[in-house]
This record gives sequence, structure tokens and C-alpha cells, in this order.
Amino acid sequence: MPASCPLCRADGETVLWQNSRLRIIAVHDSPAAPAFCRVIWREHVAEMTDLPEEARQEIMAAVCRTEAAMRQVLRPAKINLASLGNQVPHLHWHVIARFEQDACFPDSIWAAPRREAELALPEDWQRQVAALLAAEA
Repeated sequence: MPASCPLCRADGETVLWQNSRLRIIAVHDSPAAPAFCRVIWREHVAEMTDLPEEARQEIMAAVCRTEAAMRQVLRPAKINLASLGNQVPHLHWHVIARFEQDACFPDSIWAAPRREAELALPEDWQRQVAALLAAEA
């Protein structure tokens, strides 16, 4: 585990679900996307093809479970999935609920805002998503 990798460390995270191979967290540092989760593979690998087939299936199943739970709780206009890793080369997936009233919609959450966000998300959406993830595990 590289000491400089922020995804290898689990400091101060809101963990929604985890097992010995991966964890699903709520992301709080993205004001453009207030309903944002990350599925993080625990082992420090950079690419999906660094994993054996069974592990690839496991992480993708977790991404799909996260998407389904977020859709059920939040009713977004769209879910964005992304696996970038250019800045942090540790395998992880972004699962981002998008709303027509969010600051950047329909552009990427990393684009310049088009408007002030006008969202009314359930205050306990993270707890609700965590409960659904636990029920599906």
C-alpha cells in the first residue's frame, strides 16, 4: 500500500457497505454532486484488468448494487458511472446521481456550473442507501 495513496487509507470516510475486498463510501467533497458514492477496491491496483475475472465481476456487481440503491432512494434523472484514476491510480468507480436541477446538468459534474443547484435530497439518503446495500449483500 503506497503511503501517498488517499484511497488506500480510509480516513474519515462515510462507509456505506464493505467487505474484505472492497468498500462503498459516500463522497462529501463534491458540491456539484451532492449524491455521490465511490466503490473502492481495497488492494492497490490501477486497472480493472489487474484483477482476476472473479474480482472484476465482484466490483462491477457492487457498482450495479450501488447504482440500484441510489436510484431507488434518490430517483435521479440519470446515474453517471466513471472509472478514471488519472490523479489517483487506485481502482475505484464513481457512482453519481444526476438531477436536472444540479449545478452542471446535463454536463459532467467536473464541468463549469450552469446554474445554482436547487436540490432537495432526503437528509438520510446515505443511511437509506446503506440499508439497501446491506440487504442485497
